[in-house]
Amino acid sequence: MSEQLKLHNTLSRQKEIFTPLYPGHVGMYVCGPTVSGESHLGHARPNITFDVLYRYLLHLGYKVRYVRNITDAGHFEEEGRAAEDKIAKGALLEKLEPMELVQKYTNLFHWAMEQFNTLPPSIEPTATGHIVEQIEMIKKIMDAGFAYEVNGSVYFDVKKYSEGHHYGILSGRVIEDQLETTRDLDGQDEKRNKVDFALWKKAPPEHLMRWPSPWGDGFPGWHIECSAMSSKYLGKQFDIHGGGMDLQFPHHECEIAQSEIAQGEMMARYWVHNNMITINGKKMGKSYNNQIRLTELFSGQHPLLEKGYSPMTIRFFILQTHYRSTLDFSNEALQAAEKGLQRLWHAYEVLQKLTYVSNGAAINEELDAQVIAWCRDCETAMNDDLSTAKVLANLFELAPVINSLRGGQVKMHELNESTFEFLKQTWQTYLIDILGLKPEKAQDSNKLDGVLQLLIDIRKEAKGKKDYATSDKIRNQLLSIGIQLKDEKDGTVSYAID
Repeated sequence: MSEQLKLHNTLSRQKEIFTPLYPGHVGMYVCGPTVSGESHLGHARPNITFDVLYRYLLHLGYKVRYVRNITDAGHFEEEGRAAEDKIAKGALLEKLEPMELVQKYTNLFHWAMEQFNTLPPSIEPTATGHIVEQIEMIKKIMDAGFAYEVNGSVYFDVKKYSEGHHYGILSGRVIEDQLETTRDLDGQDEKRNKVDFALWKKAPPEHLMRWPSPWGDGFPGWHIECSAMSSKYLGKQFDIHGGGMDLQFPHHECEIAQSEIAQGEMMARYWVHNNMITINGKKMGKSYNNQIRLTELFSGQHPLLEKGYSPMTIRFFILQTHYRSTLDFSNEALQAAEKGLQRLWHAYEVLQKLTYVSNGAAINEELDAQVIAWCRDCETAMNDDLSTAKVLANLFELAPVINSLRGGQVKMHELNESTFEFLKQTWQTYLIDILGLKPEKAQDSNKLDGVLQLLIDIRKEAKGKKDYATSDKIRNQLLSIGIQLKDEKDGTVSYAID
């Protein structure tokens, strides 16, 4: 098992060699969606990023417990209208029961993740399924003297916490600056300090989702759910906590503070964050009218889209950029990714059909060494903080070699048999198993393969009858749409060309 995987730890602000708490086992928690509405483009990047990390950890031989939560209650904006429950608001707008709305959008989220070919997490707990655990954790924080109750709501005392602990350790925020810059909001007057955050909120009479607690009927704050659920399934301390960079503050910072008081230690050892998505250079947000839902992305039914893009095109595009870099979506970039993915699929399909044949001639030592180097560099790239962009760059370097082996420009004997097998293994391991890319519309592809074989048979019959006009017409028409036929002693074969 490789122990040389390096991950950028937001906590230390540097790459660190990944060493799990328990040899051979990894505990990973990733913040999941708030299912008050349909998943959008912003949900694609973290879920694809941490799917690749999950796949790579499995590839390295670790037994991974991957926990990704579903926020289905109590999620209100700390820097917005006080105690606005997104689930309850959405249920009223759509004339649905709150849990009916939750189920609708949870199902849609799962469907979208299946389209992206993400592996399901080991455990997917919900906030509503862990109210008891959240209340118990709040009690511990209150007993320790770091939370207070006001009018049926409970708040975490950030200022008291910061006297003996480092509030801002993850995000680099300074509490004094926060006290000066926090906006005046509804509900702020009952807090001791503006930076204090809610652990439990009193439910007003009209509030749909509510649970009994020692402080009266209410619902949990946003941050407490992740602390409660991660500790239940991964323990007081675990290996990796992941999420989008936008969650560093306040969400993850608050998680660290409340977990440290309730459990006595830093909850996660490695904090991994993916960067943000912009669209045509602008931050994604409702105010810019550029939030693209995943169904719109797939169908093209959005004013900013020239057409629909397949889930694998989007996955490939996301992986072309390092997860810690800003990713800018545009039609031009997506269409370039679409073509790039097609080139890789063509090479992969060609490679699957090739078999090694040696005639005893001399090996091309330089080419053989170069192929081995590109293949080996895929592992080096993944170990270097999941450099998927570098892995794809290596595959693009190898694609012309594969096409040349098929076309005869490079003879099979120029490679060692072990090198050829290493080449095939590399493409399967990295393109399919780790990057998680897969052929799309397999059924349609099978139908098209049948049509193509029919044309090849008709052409063969025409040639047998010396009807060269029909034979040439079929060959030329297929060539015009990028399919080349090649007559060999064992029959006619076809392959796509750019």
